[in-house]
Amino acid sequence: QVHLVESGGGSVQTGGSLRLSCAASGYTTYNYCMGWFRQAPGKEREGVASIDTGGGSTYIDDSVKGRFSISLDNAKKTVYLQMNSLKPEDTAMYYCAATGDDGPCYADAYIYWGQGTQVTVSS
Repeated sequence: QVHLVESGGGSVQTGGSLRLSCAASGYTTYNYCMGWFRQAPGKEREGVASIDTGGGSTYIDDSVKGRFSISLDNAKKTVYLQMNSLKPEDTAMYYCAATGDDGPCYADAYIYWGQGTQVTVSS
């Protein structure tokens, strides 16, 4: 069974930075996709970034491109979301998600979810 544990959320002012971490356990391969999603109150969940742990390819949503980056420490099975130049509209609960082994980085392929970590950006 795969488990995801997130950390790193918090409260910052506009322009600040945070780094979210998501540690995965239970995988027996190094070929799956991990991603970050967020959901603000009253809004639908949206994908923010993803990374293919096998090939290393990444996706960053246009809404955060140039400010957020995603990286992976395969040995630790940990994915990071570096968030810079944060804006109040980035305020949301951020969730780490992962696919099954050999899962593609498609939105509907994520089957494992973390508990979420709150990010609050004040103006």
